[in-house]
Parts: sequence; structure tokens; C-alpha cells
Amino acid sequence: FQQRRKQLLTSTLSKMMKNMKRGIPNLFKEGTKQLSGLEQTVVRNCVACKGLCDITRTSFGPNGMNKMIMNHLGKLFVTSDTATIMKELEVEHPAAKLIVMSATMQETEVGDGSNFVVIFGGELMAKAEELITMGLHPNEILSGYTKAYHKCLEILNELSVENYEPEQFFSNDVLLRAVKTPIASKQFGCENFLAPLVAEACLTVMPRNPANFNVDNIRVVKVLGSSLQQSEVIRGMAIPRDIFGGVRRVENAKIAIYNCSISAADTETKGTVLIESAEELVNYSLGEEREIERHIKAIKDSGASVVVTGGSIDDMAEHYIEKYGLMAVKVVSKFDLRRLAKAVKAKPAVALGPLSPEDLGFCSLVYVRDVGSQKLNVFQQDSEDHCGLATILLRASTSNILNDVERAIDDGVNTVKAMTKDARFVPGAGAVEIELARRLSQFAKLNSGLDQYAIEKFAEAFEVFPRTLAESAGLSPMDIVSQLYAEHEKGHANYGVDIENGGVGDALALGIKDILYAKSQGIRLVMDAVLTILRVDQIIMAKAAGGPKIRKPDGHWDDDD
Repeated sequence: FQQRRKQLLTSTLSKMMKNMKRGIPNLFKEGTKQLSGLEQTVVRNCVACKGLCDITRTSFGPNGMNKMIMNHLGKLFVTSDTATIMKELEVEHPAAKLIVMSATMQETEVGDGSNFVVIFGGELMAKAEELITMGLHPNEILSGYTKAYHKCLEILNELSVENYEPEQFFSNDVLLRAVKTPIASKQFGCENFLAPLVAEACLTVMPRNPANFNVDNIRVVKVLGSSLQQSEVIRGMAIPRDIFGGVRRVENAKIAIYNCSISAADTETKGTVLIESAEELVNYSLGEEREIERHIKAIKDSGASVVVTGGSIDDMAEHYIEKYGLMAVKVVSKFDLRRLAKAVKAKPAVALGPLSPEDLGFCSLVYVRDVGSQKLNVFQQDSEDHCGLATILLRASTSNILNDVERAIDDGVNTVKAMTKDARFVPGAGAVEIELARRLSQFAKLNSGLDQYAIEKFAEAFEVFPRTLAESAGLSPMDIVSQLYAEHEKGHANYGVDIENGGVGDALALGIKDILYAKSQGIRLVMDAVLTILRVDQIIMAKAAGGPKIRKPDGHWDDDD
């Protein structure tokens, strides 16, 4: 035993000595990768973030290009929406993932401006790479970026040109001007049609206290066919589903909503019934029929004229619903059932039976409507009644167009939500970015340390936005940026890129303005990510865990079925 122990100890010591000679890589498990030093960590991170920025940069602005993305499940996306692109790309690089997380948080917090975050983050990292090549230490870059970041937020607050009071949120013109720019950035050319739809829908559900505005109160129902110009706003809720029974239209409807199925009650435990004659069989069925009829009659006597259920409706229940002249609607989604209850101010019941008048909902008109080949069940409120829900009915020729228009509408609705937090606006079309670049460049000259170079590069990073707008419009980026600087030096702080006339112009006169909250929040989020990435001096990657690989779909996605 002592001899065996001595042999094991000698063997272990010899292995340790060999590992010590090899250096630190064998400190970790086999397969672990380790990168350190400026070239391998900071510069590589900068290149990765710059590559991510190059993907989405061409999608920025009204003339932004679409990306065709196919995810791991084989689903095709054709969109210029950065939030969707980031969600489906499945970025693996750890530094680029931080930028993606910032863009995702921007989409969650504000609902718009995710491309701003990705582009600005990638440009800041590209400028940091240039500074490192010049010989600056990452800590000097961090110091300069931090100073520029705080100064940038100060300047941004000074550039506000419009500020709306809460009572102005009930004006259709104010909402229309607010949502036009974000919609135009996604659906350029359709903003004059879509913006009034979004403004009307937001105005329909606007609560007395605008701070309580909820984006979930505006639904979008997409129906294939016809053209985008056939889209409309419905005051209430539309469910793409046919009804049960022959009653197709009910005015001044009292609505009973149930979470349970409308059918004969089932026993909790299994049981056996012995039937010895035909008479017993008939009586057994009659008992179920009487029970169902009693429930339906009680619902009718309570004053209800429309029955909505989240469960199933069996044939016997459908027969008695038809007999007593009720309209029956089935809502598959429990979320839609809750929204409908909120829209008609009803309290859903968990058990079948009559409801009190306080629990019944009210709707001015419930009817079934044919939209193309789709049956649409509409719960519509009159203009006099306050409606807690609005539905935008979208029509288009393909599902990709419908999905892209829905994203543009989401951006418009989220802009109204952001207004309830901070209703200040700044000039759009790259005007505010050029003014920030100009003022930060002046600020950099007031600093005497090496961090002045970082502040200067931070200012230059803002030039990417007007440059991209000019590129996507087919204009000369250098000429446009030079013209913008010249106009801003003259005191024309509202001048931005005029893509329609091919030059520069007053963004406010052109009706282009961005909400300040989206800009400030985007700058905060991207700076958190950039400063975190620049502080990294070592990357250690463990060996990936094994497991079965996801099976690839057979054939090519473009092949005919």
C-alpha cells in the first residue's frame, strides 16, 4: 500500500511539473480558450461590434434597406426593423451580445430606437479602435467617453424644441405629428395614411390620466387580401372567428363572459351507469338536456343577449342557445378573453350560470363581418361611450407586408407611450446628432489631457447618422455632412438631411422630429454597454457542453412544396 501511494504521488507531481512548464493554459480544463492583451481582446471586441453595426446600419432611416433573415426553424423574415433582426440573428460573440442586449432593452423600455443603439454602439467601438491604434490606453478612452457622455446629455436637454402638456394628448393633431416620424422611418410613403389610424386608435383608448396609457389596449388584426388603403380603426375589439348559431347582429348587447365550457357537467371521478331499458336511456339523456336548458334559460333571463366563452360549446348547448335567441362567441386565447372583458366592462365567470347585472358587460353593437375570406366578429362601441380598447384592422397582399406594417404601428403607439413619460421633442433627420457633434467637438478643445482625443472621437461618432441617411438616399455623405456643419455654425440648429429634395433643410419645417426620451435612453443604454466592453482585458471561454445538434430542414426554403 505504501509503495502504491508513493507511485501515485510521484506521478501526480510529475504531471504538475509538466503543466507548470506549459504555462497558464493548463490551469483550466482541456478545451478552454483564453485571450488577453489589447490586440486579442479590446481590438477584437471593437471589430465584432463594428461588424454588427454594419449589418443594421443600412436599415436606418426612411430609405433603409430590408434584410432577409431565415431563423433556425426555417421561418423567413423580410424586415428593416432592428429589434426583429437582432432577435432572429442569434449573435454569439460576447461583446456584440452586450450591444444586442442594450438594443433589446431599448425596445422594451421605449419601443423604438433599437437601430440607434446598435449603430451608435458600433461606431463608438470603431472610434475606440482608432484611438488604441494611436496609442491611447483604454482607461484614457473610458475617461474621455464618460466626460463626453455626461456633457452629451446636458446638451441634449438644451436642444428640445417642443414640449406638450398632458391635456394636449387629447388632441388628434398633436398625436398625429408625434407618430408620423417613427412610422415614416419604417414605412416611408405610407405615413400620411397610417399615422391618422394610429392617432385615432391612441385617442380612442387615452385614459383621463395620460400617464396610465397602455399600449396593450391597441390591438392589430391582420387579414390577407386587398390593399393597405383598406385598413381602418374599429372602436372596440375584432376577433377573427365566426360565431355559433344564426344570430348575426345584436344592438345594445348585454354580454356574459365565461372562462369555462358551455356543455354538460362532467363528474370529477369515473363512474359506471347501468341502463336496462330504452326508457332509462331516454330519461338519462333528458336529464342532461334539462340541465343545459336550465342554464341557458337562466342566462337569457338575466338579461344577457351575447354569450362569450373561452372553452368549447357542445351541440346540445348550441341548440338551446339558438332556441333562446342568443349569440354565442368562442374566444380561444385567454389574453383576448381578458381584453374583451376589459373592453365591454364585464366580469368573467368561472362557472356556468346566470350573472348579476353588475357582472354583465355592455356593447353598442356586436356583429359578424366578412373581410375578404375571413369572418370577423366585431364588438364595437359608439363614439359617445368611452372605449377601453381599439383595434386596427390591417389589409395587405402578403403576410410579410402585414408584419412589417404592424411593427411600424407598434413604433407609433410606443412613441405615444413615451410621450406620457417625457413629451419633449428634438429636431430629426440627423439635425440633433450634428449639433451634438459640433458642441462636443468644442467641448473637447477645452480639455487639456489625452482624454480630449476620446471626446473628439465621441463627437465624430454622431456623424454616422446623417451620413447613413445621405447614403441611403443616394446623396454624397461628405457633401451633406459639410453642408450641415456649415448651417449649424450659422445658428440653424434645426437643419437636417432633406431626402426628398436631395439636400439639407429645416427638420421642423419638414415635420421631422424625434422624441427626446428615445434619444436620451438610447445614449444611456449604449454607453453602459460600450464602457463595460472597453473595461474587458481578458476573455476566457470554457469548452462548449456537448449535446445533440438541431436537425436542419430538408431541401431549400425557396423550393416549391
